[in-house]
Amino acid sequence: MNIIELLHRGGPVVWVLAAYSCIGLAIVLERYLLFLRLRRLPRKLVEKLPYLLDLPDGAARLAGLKGPEAQVIRSMVEADREGVRDLQNVAARVCAQEQQRMQFGLPTLGMLGGTAPLLGLLGTITGMIKAFMVIEAAGGKVDAQALAGGIWEAMITTGVGLTVAIPLVILLHLLEGAVERRVQSMQRCSALLLERRSSAVAEKDRTRPMRQWEEVTNGL
Repeated sequence: MNIIELLHRGGPVVWVLAAYSCIGLAIVLERYLLFLRLRRLPRKLVEKLPYLLDLPDGAARLAGLKGPEAQVIRSMVEADREGVRDLQNVAARVCAQEQQRMQFGLPTLGMLGGTAPLLGLLGTITGMIKAFMVIEAAGGKVDAQALAGGIWEAMITTGVGLTVAIPLVILLHLLEGAVERRVQSMQRCSALLLERRSSAVAEKDRTRPMRQWEEVTNGL
C-alpha cells in the first residue's frame, strides 16, 4: 500500500495526522537549525570569566559572540558598567529570556505528539461504528472477507497515529534535553563571572562588624 492509497483508505483523520507530521517536522528542523547557530563561548574566554568584570576591555572581548551564554555575560558586564549591583538578578532575567526563546515551538510539538494517538483512536472508533452499521443494515448477512477489510481499514488510523506520535515524542525529549543543557551552561557561566565579586563582597561583610566596633570603642 502506497501513501496515496493509505490517505484514501484512512479518510480525513489520516489527512489530519499527515498535517501533524509536517508541522512537527518543520518545528524540529527549525529548532535544530537554531541550536546549530547558538555557538558556545570559546574555552579561553570561559577560563577568564572570573576576571572579566575587572578587565577594562571585558565588553570588547564579547563583541561578535553569539549564543545564550554570550548574551547573559554581555548583559551582566553592561549592567556592571552602569553600576548595577544585583548582577544575579540580571543573569536570571536574561537566562529566562534565552530559555523561552529556545523553547519556542516545543509546547506545540508536545501537543502534536500527545494528541496524535488519540486522533488515530478516534478514527478507528468511527470506522468500526460505520462497519457495524453496515452489518446491521445487511441483517447480519455480511461476507466475512468484506467485514475484515472494513475493520483493518478502520485500524489504519490508529497505526498512523502511533507512527506520527512516537517520533515526535522522542524528538521533543531530545530538544528539551538540549535546552536544559544550555540553561545549565548559562547558569555556570554567570556563576563563574560572579565568583570573585561574590568572594570580595563576603570578605567585606565579614570584616565590617569589627570595624564598626572599633569605631564605637575608639580603638580601645
